[in-house]
Amino acid sequence: MIRVLAFLFLATCLTSHAAIQREYIIVSGGPSLLEWEKFKAEPHDRWWGNFIRSARVRIQEIQKETPGALITWLVHRASYARRAARQEKDGISNIESVRDKFGINLVWFSTGDDVINYLNAGRPRGQVKIANFEYYGHSNRACFMFDYSNEIDSGSKSWLHEDDLHRLRRGIFTRDAFVKSWGCHTGESMSALWRTATGKRMIGAIGKTDYAYGHLRNWTPELSGGARWGG
Repeated sequence: MIRVLAFLFLATCLTSHAAIQREYIIVSGGPSLLEWEKFKAEPHDRWWGNFIRSARVRIQEIQKETPGALITWLVHRASYARRAARQEKDGISNIESVRDKFGINLVWFSTGDDVINYLNAGRPRGQVKIANFEYYGHSNRACFMFDYSNEIDSGSKSWLHEDDLHRLRRGIFTRDAFVKSWGCHTGESMSALWRTATGKRMIGAIGKTDYAYGHLRNWTPELSGGARWGG
């Protein structure tokens, strides 16, 4: 009888483990507005699609590495709508075309609360764990800045701050989850609080990252001079 019960328990555990799905989440912040940036010594986002093209290439990599992967792409909609209105280019349709071409789940978001809520409960986290989380966008040592220099010059009104990371639920990530911020300075502070909040390491830059001339390196951001990866 004991052997039968042990067998049934093991079978139940194996079945539950097999039923767990893995979700790959990519987050794209928005571009700055050229009207504020173009006269600066080091302007941001000469091209509107820095954080979109990099995310698209990463989506393609994931699909190649893991055919049939469940991929969700969170994009800060207001920033792209505002930039499009200034340059008469329909970035929103471009983003939606990426969704349609690659068959992924596109989620428009507005605030850091939206991101936290999706991570915690965008899927039933008992059955769908997060295996991958990557951020493409502006950031400083303490937060992701989703609309940096887009709604106000050289500032942000939409962000995810390290002080809010404690609201992330434990257990929403897989044991082997890969987490990385491709923004500037994340590894200087925010990465440590991410690990405290989630138990997972977030790779982040100590120093700046650079999206310029992305076409020369398959649209993967690189570290600026003297920067390194930490977290």
